[in-house]
Amino acid sequence: MANHVSSLKRARQTVTRTEVNRASRSRVRTSLRALREALVKGDVKAAQAQYRETVSTLDKGVRKGVLHDNTVSRYKSRLNARLKALVLAKA
Repeated sequence: MANHVSSLKRARQTVTRTEVNRASRSRVRTSLRALREALVKGDVKAAQAQYRETVSTLDKGVRKGVLHDNTVSRYKSRLNARLKALVLAKA
């Protein structure tokens, strides 16, 4: 266990930040899952709306330091390609 006042404070901060990061990661994963499900169902309107929400959530994850920006770029690119393929298949 921590002995110094500063290390006790750091231990408290770590607990708080861990909870915040876990919630943020969970939000990102939930949004990704919802978009993938919308893509599988084939509903273009719902998938497009969910894509906008998911991209926003991913960008917030980068801003909060939960995800790396290159990782998010890769996710967005792949999801956009799947969305585009769905739109073209329905057209």
